[in-house]
Amino acid sequence: MTDAILGPVIVTGTDTGVGKTITTAAIAASAKAAGVTVAVVKPVQTGDDDDAAVIRRLADPDLVTTVARFDHPMAPLAAAREAGRAPVSLPKLLTVIDRLDHELVLIEGAGGLLVPMGDAGWTIADLARQLGAVAVVVTRGDLGTLNHTALTLEALRRRAIPTRVVIGAFPTVPERGRLERANFVDLTVQSGQLAGVLPPGAGRLSPDGFAEAAPFWLTRPLHGRLSTVV
Repeated sequence: MTDAILGPVIVTGTDTGVGKTITTAAIAASAKAAGVTVAVVKPVQTGDDDDAAVIRRLADPDLVTTVARFDHPMAPLAAAREAGRAPVSLPKLLTVIDRLDHELVLIEGAGGLLVPMGDAGWTIADLARQLGAVAVVVTRGDLGTLNHTALTLEALRRRAIPTRVVIGAFPTVPERGRLERANFVDLTVQSGQLAGVLPPGAGRLSPDGFAEAAPFWLTRPLHGRLSTVV
């Protein structure tokens, strides 16, 4: 798939709970189906969630690793401070990523683009710039998404970070109401072209069902089978 993105790819979001983990799994599953070797890196996991386990169950990439875990369900830098532990350093994380030899390396952030991740308050935007990575922005389809998406995209453009946008969970036709249809149109305009739309409940599919469906949620740059999202 000649137009598919390889190398490091950052998966970030407009907020927490927008579907970053399931989107990361969908990209991983689609790339794996296309014969691409895939590694997934979770720089920091906070709280009781285990995003790496979800991705491993749904997509079974070649490698899934979590660099640091903190018990408190808060921003990673704050969670490290609450735990009395050293936060993740950006140089250490870059070394971890640089050692990977997979064709596609997906790095899933925590919360939104500018959440403080580690020492000196580095963010996922800083990581993307250091890696020269493409950023996949996962957004919602409901009320409030246009402003959150516009702010995130503006921050990425100011940093000259190439970007794709995916709606993390969107009602299927005919369940889409007037609000969702309007947001779909406006998100397409904001992003230039949507790179994917995931259905609600995608993470509840069986691994086989997820692997079969995932390529049809994403466009070709994200290793899917869609020319465009319509």
